[in-house]
Amino acid sequence: MLHIVDDEEAIRDSLAWLATSRKIPAAAYESAEAFLAMLDSGTMLDLQGECMLLDVRMPSMSGVALFDALAARDLTQRIPVIFLTGHGDVPMAVDALKRGAFDFFEKPFNDNKLMDRVEEALAASRQACAMAAVQTRLAALSAREQEVLELILAGNMNKVIADKLNISMRTVEVHRAHIFDKMQVKTAVELARLLK
Repeated sequence: MLHIVDDEEAIRDSLAWLATSRKIPAAAYESAEAFLAMLDSGTMLDLQGECMLLDVRMPSMSGVALFDALAARDLTQRIPVIFLTGHGDVPMAVDALKRGAFDFFEKPFNDNKLMDRVEEALAASRQACAMAAVQTRLAALSAREQEVLELILAGNMNKVIADKLNISMRTVEVHRAHIFDKMQVKTAVELARLLK
């Protein structure tokens, strides 16, 4: 999902049309506050990726202030931000990029280059979501399951794991089954791929 936050309706409509032409779902917001209200409403973010085109200068809350609010919520990896401005300057762009913005475009911009960056930002968002999901699953493992996991990843067979941890082979099998279930994999190869 592409989130377009700009106080100019014509810009919002134009960007939404561009996104649709690339088969990217888009939602438009006339202000930073409107986007935050949507975020605070409990609406689920799209696991297929999120990205934001954000106008720097808007009345009331600026794009930079919204970016700071997203950073405070630790959402800038999950929702990469591409700043748009008609009043941009090099120091503003450098500062935005140093603070974690995905990119910075000055109006007028090249439509295709902008949409190419949106697609790259969506791919980065999907990757960040996948990594966060893996971390959540890892956190669900018990301390013993984490020990077994490390030994599985090192290529050890159940008997070797049992000997190293001084537990029965049956206990290793139970831990292995729990690990595979919690990590949502069926084989040690899938597990290794997931955690590489």
